[in-house]
Amino acid sequence: MHRPVASGPFHTRQELRRKLRQREKFRATKLHATALSEKGKFTLHVRQILVALLAIVLPGAALAACSTDQQQVGAGFIVVQNSEPQSPLYTTDTNETGGGDILRMLYSGLVRYDTDGSMILDHAAEIKPNEDSTHFDITLKPGWTFHNGEPVTAQSYIDAWNYAAYGPNLQKQQSFFANVQGFDAVSGEKATEKTLSGLKKVDDLKFTVDLTTPDSSFPLSLGYVAFMPLPKAAFEDKKAFGEHPIGNGPYKMAEGRAWLHNNQLTLVKNDNFAGEHKARNNGLVYRFYSDMDTAYADLQAGRLDTLPRTIPPTAMASFETDFPDSSANVPTSSAQYFAIPRNLPGFSGEEGKLRRQAISMAFDRQLITDKIFFGTRTPAREFSSLTLGDLDPNVPGQDVLKYNPDKARKLWAEANKIAPFTGSFDIAYNADGGHQQWVEAVTNMIGETLGIESHGKAYPTFKQLRDEITNETLTSGYRTGWSADYPSVANYMIPQFATGGSANDNHYSNPKFDKLIQEASSAKSAEEAKPIYVKAQSVLMEDLPAIPLWYPNASVAWNPKLRNAVVMWDGILDYPMIEKD
Repeated sequence: MHRPVASGPFHTRQELRRKLRQREKFRATKLHATALSEKGKFTLHVRQILVALLAIVLPGAALAACSTDQQQVGAGFIVVQNSEPQSPLYTTDTNETGGGDILRMLYSGLVRYDTDGSMILDHAAEIKPNEDSTHFDITLKPGWTFHNGEPVTAQSYIDAWNYAAYGPNLQKQQSFFANVQGFDAVSGEKATEKTLSGLKKVDDLKFTVDLTTPDSSFPLSLGYVAFMPLPKAAFEDKKAFGEHPIGNGPYKMAEGRAWLHNNQLTLVKNDNFAGEHKARNNGLVYRFYSDMDTAYADLQAGRLDTLPRTIPPTAMASFETDFPDSSANVPTSSAQYFAIPRNLPGFSGEEGKLRRQAISMAFDRQLITDKIFFGTRTPAREFSSLTLGDLDPNVPGQDVLKYNPDKARKLWAEANKIAPFTGSFDIAYNADGGHQQWVEAVTNMIGETLGIESHGKAYPTFKQLRDEITNETLTSGYRTGWSADYPSVANYMIPQFATGGSANDNHYSNPKFDKLIQEASSAKSAEEAKPIYVKAQSVLMEDLPAIPLWYPNASVAWNPKLRNAVVMWDGILDYPMIEKD
């Protein structure tokens, strides 16, 4: 979900010839015999396709020769690989990592998360719940200001949350406020109220929140960017503010044109930050790469300081050797899927359910994670993440995530009895995120197992893919993923799959699932909620609103000259703590 600068990478003629030879070799391999093995596990064709793909993924096989001209970076700045944000940088309207990772550095909220994901009070001096967690008294620490000097007060939070919830504002993060009292009155396109009745200011440093239903995990969610405070300027000229936001965090936008679109964005240290998590470096430069291999080559050459969350597949087998003292390969709170729009022909109703289940069982997750990702991914068992204590290894219905070509063909045949399938099943992906190899492997396995045409469909950038998804103009399946906003299974379930969820791109809706999620949210503890989430996940296993693939490790590498580089619970480095000469 991330990306060089200016017009993207370029290659020498020799590099281009080599790439063309690889493509021809791949095409020749793809045309080879397709005889089934006796065990019926997968075809000779699929084995050969994986071999051809591995030729591309082997260490050093496809690293870009060089990168484009880059802007000069000042001393003490950390250069970070990232993607061009999909939308203007507005906390209540950003729900993807390209923009979200930047906003996390510009803002500090009521709470923040430690390295292991545990909650730490940040701007909040106290968050006090009542007995059933439907009412919260929130007290702020004094002396906090926005980057323009405006005090951060209780009203700064109330105004931001009301703006997010108000229906006519069409904010992507609206659903995070659905449990605050008064949401129904403000959330529709024809809202009858403009403010949430559940938010009340006591004084400049105190406000209260009343929820419609109990939610003991509500304080945990308050470190997510959707809950950040906003200054008055945010509501005066949203377009200008989104281009050059004013936050209250450890970093602020650089003066002048800080955001050079499709190139880079620069943040500088906020010397007036009142929080404890102060920046130890001079700033961050987010470079927008159009090719992960080029980013990795720049990391090796010292032009880039870190690739957050994951390195490209071409370096999976070698990055720990390339960076023996400045790399990590640890589980992180994220999951990857692909989804199928319900308006695609053949994928609605009972027919669509059968086809989604067939597709999920038509490819071998273990084989792909072993051979393409070299063990840096773990095949999915359910819809959340390995790092969460709420994950259960025995969710009813999870057999749909196991490779079973015979069952897949049977289900596909049942769907064809309802209506014969025509055309090709494709998976769209962003070419700047290192996804080509696994998409080609998955679609080739699906095609071989089900006897249909199935291909990858490349979009140059993550932003372009996200725009198609958001605008509902895709005519294929698409890769997607989730990096947790806060460390809770609820954050995987509610935004992605609850009715009206902020990241529910396919508008999935199942009243049974919604009811179970509400019950889980009302539980008094995570342990009490766990079996309810298992029941909710069993509903997802039947419907497959997205098809879980695997859990990525944080396969991270960084410049060995960085000091105090620590991988956080969500797979990125703790940037404010890093020191660099």
